Amino acid sequence: MVHNIADGEGNERYSKLLATVTGAQKAAIVMVALGSESSTMVLKHLKEDEVERLTTEIARLESVSPEIREAVLDEFSTLSVAYQYISQGGTDYARKILEEALGPRRAKEIMQRVYEQIRTTGFNLLEEVDPSQLVNFMRNEHPQTISLLLAHMGSEQAGKILSELPQEVQVDVASRIATMESVSPSTLNLVEEVLLEQVKTLFGGDVSEIGGFKSVAEILNNVDRAAEKNILENLERESPDLATEIKNLMFVFEDILLLDDSSMRRLMKEIDSKNLATALKGGSEEIQEKFFNNMSSRAGDMLREEIEFMGPVRLKDVEEAQQQIVDKVRQLEEEGEIFISGRGGEDEIIV
Repeated sequence: MVHNIADGEGNERYSKLLATVTGAQKAAIVMVALGSESSTMVLKHLKEDEVERLTTEIARLESVSPEIREAVLDEFSTLSVAYQYISQGGTDYARKILEEALGPRRAKEIMQRVYEQIRTTGFNLLEEVDPSQLVNFMRNEHPQTISLLLAHMGSEQAGKILSELPQEVQVDVASRIATMESVSPSTLNLVEEVLLEQVKTLFGGDVSEIGGFKSVAEILNNVDRAAEKNILENLERESPDLATEIKNLMFVFEDILLLDDSSMRRLMKEIDSKNLATALKGGSEEIQEKFFNNMSSRAGDMLREEIEFMGPVRLKDVEEAQQQIVDKVRQLEEEGEIFISGRGGEDEIIV
């Protein structure tokens, strides 16, 4: 029997309550409801960091209202029943039973949630596969298939794989990820089936937003230097605007924290003091201290005073000043004048 949370107003109320709870909090609520014996069995199958996070959330549950706990447990119960129906007769059978019990609207919501969980799980399995094994598989795949898979992976793993692909494929894939906007669930399911037989085609739904400039920028931040140079140089020739958009997202102002002290001092020789003051006006305290710690006390005091007395500054002016500094960082890095730590791959060292 399906838990009855399908009434229009009740369903809307439950949805609002559930929107205020994180996945970790939901897991903690369910674990407590399962009891110590069952919870212990579950914890044995989790990674150490997952156990630590879950334990922390359980300790914080006193601040969660009884109403929210009830909503979470009802959701867990309903999804469990949906999975049971799917295992018994497939997705069509599950949808039919849920529609009879809860109505078409609620049934569609539940099935879509189940679909999202299974689809996400399928792509998460890629994170457990050695990148070298995935590279061997992807060498024979169409660039569009490769771009879909990389767009769904973590940027670090995707960067490693992109670095190992042939140079002409690297550029094609990076360009496709950058211009990718939405992909239908049916297409995603087909891609998953190629790589993961256990992830089956489920059902339709809204399109999923993936890819874009930010996605490819994050991936390029994790490729080796040779691959990054090859991809960006080719993109600049084929699509200068596209290359500019990607480069602007590959290193943002906050990433200045990744510069070591010698790189910071080299950078500051190239920056106008007024422009720096404007940029730091909208920067975090951590960013400001990064600059102050790499200048003399007198210069730091003068800069602090300039920031304090410059008055209100338009956000547009702050962003422009920050972008000028970012452009200078990228220029100096390309010239080998500075080093950005925490970036993907290792520089080639010649002794």
